[in-house]
Amino acid sequence: MLAVKKLPPKQQFVPSLEDIVKLLKLSADSKCLPFGKSIHAQLLIRNQASHHTHIFQINSLINFYVKCGHLVLARKLFNEMPLRNVVSWSALMAGYLHSGNHLEPLVLFKSMVSTQEACPNEFVLTTIVSCCSNSGRVHEGMQLHGYLVKCGLVSHKYVRSALVHMYSRCSHVDSALKVLDMVPNHDDDGDSDVFSYNSVLSALLESRETEEVAGVLGRMVNRCVVWDNVTYVSVMGLCAQIGDLKLGSQVHARLLRSSTFDVYVSSALIDMYGKCGEASEARKVFNSLQERNVVVWTALMATYLQNGYFEETLNLFTSMDREDTPPNEFTFAVLINACAGIAALGHGDLLHAQVEKFGFKNHIIVRNALINMYSKSGSIESSSNVFSDMIHRDIISWNAMICGYAHHGLGKQALLVFQDMLSVGVCPTYVTFIGVLSACAHLSLVQEGFYYLNHLMRKFQIEPGLEHYTCVVLLLSRSGLLDEADDFMKTTQVKWDVVAWRTLINACHVHRNYDLGKRIAEYAIKMDPHDVGTYTLLSNMYAKSRRWDGVAKIRKMMRDRNIKKEPGASWLEIRNDIHVFLSEGDNHPESVQIYEKVHELLAMIKPLGYVPDVAAVLHDVEDEQKEGCLGYHSEKLAIAYGLMKIPSPAPIRIMKNLRMCDDCHTAVKLISKAINRLIIVRDANRFHHFQDGFCTCMDHW
Repeated sequence: MLAVKKLPPKQQFVPSLEDIVKLLKLSADSKCLPFGKSIHAQLLIRNQASHHTHIFQINSLINFYVKCGHLVLARKLFNEMPLRNVVSWSALMAGYLHSGNHLEPLVLFKSMVSTQEACPNEFVLTTIVSCCSNSGRVHEGMQLHGYLVKCGLVSHKYVRSALVHMYSRCSHVDSALKVLDMVPNHDDDGDSDVFSYNSVLSALLESRETEEVAGVLGRMVNRCVVWDNVTYVSVMGLCAQIGDLKLGSQVHARLLRSSTFDVYVSSALIDMYGKCGEASEARKVFNSLQERNVVVWTALMATYLQNGYFEETLNLFTSMDREDTPPNEFTFAVLINACAGIAALGHGDLLHAQVEKFGFKNHIIVRNALINMYSKSGSIESSSNVFSDMIHRDIISWNAMICGYAHHGLGKQALLVFQDMLSVGVCPTYVTFIGVLSACAHLSLVQEGFYYLNHLMRKFQIEPGLEHYTCVVLLLSRSGLLDEADDFMKTTQVKWDVVAWRTLINACHVHRNYDLGKRIAEYAIKMDPHDVGTYTLLSNMYAKSRRWDGVAKIRKMMRDRNIKKEPGASWLEIRNDIHVFLSEGDNHPESVQIYEKVHELLAMIKPLGYVPDVAAVLHDVEDEQKEGCLGYHSEKLAIAYGLMKIPSPAPIRIMKNLRMCDDCHTAVKLISKAINRLIIVRDANRFHHFQDGFCTCMDHW
């Protein structure tokens, strides 16, 4: 028989306490709760977690539970400790801070100081200052500042940075700068101070105190503080705010030398060039990037949008899709606003569908852009639908809807939305009251308008501006109170612009008070000799009163000053194609059929009372010739083509570059009645909704 050799019994490995604590730290860093709990159990079995001599192990457990988000268990361990050191307090306070509870660390700190159980160190004090910063408790922060001076820790770099950040976040920038000045930096380089300076820069930019920013930048240069990416983003933000292209270019040069480009710096650089009106420079920065993500694509789109390159903005989306870069909610907001800029309703509808597809339909920024786009593209009903479906609204949502209704002449709806806004407790802003006063003007609600201006705006501490006062001029003018409007402009202490004076001139034209209109127009021309709108209105008034010498005088004045009136043009969108029409033009391939349709429409409305308004023709020619000129204005051509191509009952939406003439306005009202169609025309002044022989402007535009 073979002898069987006995194997020695298997020895069990027992980890040391040091190993257990290391494993506990790994569990905390990886947030592995089950494994950490098993280590806690091991410590309990070995009777280590309850003995007062083993603070180190209990502190490790507190740190573990804090990092795993179980603050209740961490606090229970802390409360049961017979003896605590500064690490115990620091770990629990930091846990509360990172969980968003900024009050409990302050309570713990007061207890720590009053019991003198442990002496606060720089980590504890940094945590407490950060709590004051995040909760805006500047008074407690000031008390802590005094304590820091007393205990001699104010010069510690972490504490100092936290203190500067606290004062900056609480809008006490002067105090933040005093901390930087009173406590010099003793480090070998300027790296440690950059966080403090970035905090100050961010606070100044947020409060738009741009002059002080330059002083802070000077300090950074003098003290050789090394700029990081956050600094560059802040400085680019400054250049964008004040439109300082020279400073922006200098910072760009410094940035190229530092080689610290990242996606956020690149997007800030693109944004800066865009807001300084240099879209081509922004494109160069974009083209130089080896890697592009959605942030830089969106920044370039926003640049084109801000500079009025709406079609280029939309074309970028195609290029972005070609590079397989998925859009985000900000991308869609920019694109939809680009559609608003050119009233591209069809393209806007397609983007709306893509918003739904990508899952961004409930983002407020996208919804707000859709409200704006539909409103500016002539579909106020779609704006209302988007607004009604919103779960959450911000002030921009309310303002967009109120101003949208007002711009479409739907004053009652605008004021109803305003009342809803007040009833849900949303505070109106400067922009809100522009829409509200504009709505009052459309409805000729003089008393209500002055109540909003003089009482409600004061209640909400909003100082009226030029836009509000211009709305009041419109309100008085539409109500036929032309002399009162003139007196209001003379007595109100505001620097009126030519738009405000033109508002009154237009009212004089509508109400046929040509003497007052001519006097004001001549004054407005002296104020702005290059405003073509004022010349046009003055020429119209001379023509209406058959003062052909006056018309000739205005035309000569315009020739001498090289001022040219833009030719009348109208356009409409059919299946994503834009069709443009010029007055009496034959640029469209179906011009013959369009002219026949116009002739048919004019014949249709003559039995309804249409008589060509030959006074609207600004030429001293025979009435028969004038009638021929009126018949083929660009909006009539566009409406005729729309009726030929757009099936009933879809509305006809027309865009026009100039103000509609009286004859076209009358004709389109009657056409809407004769064919029973909604016709929407956006001219240079406003939207007109023609239906059943009426217009929402109530014949005052």
